[in-house]
Amino acid sequence: MKSAYRSTAQQAFTLIEILVVVAIIGLLAGLLITNTDKIFGSSQETVARVFVRDSLKTSLVRYKIDLGDYPTTAEGLQALITAPSNGAERWRGPYVELNGDKLPPDPWGEPYQYAHPATRSKSSYDLFSKGPDKTAGTEDDIGNW
Repeated sequence: MKSAYRSTAQQAFTLIEILVVVAIIGLLAGLLITNTDKIFGSSQETVARVFVRDSLKTSLVRYKIDLGDYPTTAEGLQALITAPSNGAERWRGPYVELNGDKLPPDPWGEPYQYAHPATRSKSSYDLFSKGPDKTAGTEDDIGNW
């Protein structure tokens, strides 16, 4: 009986082994927490890029097909939601799926920027998000150029 008891006691973990496992788990959790911003930051940029280069591009092309040209800078992206004063009879919108009566903001809570004619892109219009720094004209802008 005594030998059976000893063999079970020898199979248990020691305090040092448990502490080593807890330390490894702590290190892994620390790495995950410190890299979370990088992981989510890149996904926000991807969302903005897809919205600018695909979603709104499609809406603007549909608008151009119906009205003959892109909205002016003064009309802005609002022309995709409500009919502009000139060409209202040809307007077939809204051209964007809405949550309420406004365009969704970019992932940083700022409105998307629009200009026609374009000054930065090769297409007829500039469409961009100001990016994480929320300042237009900086390196982190995400646009159709």
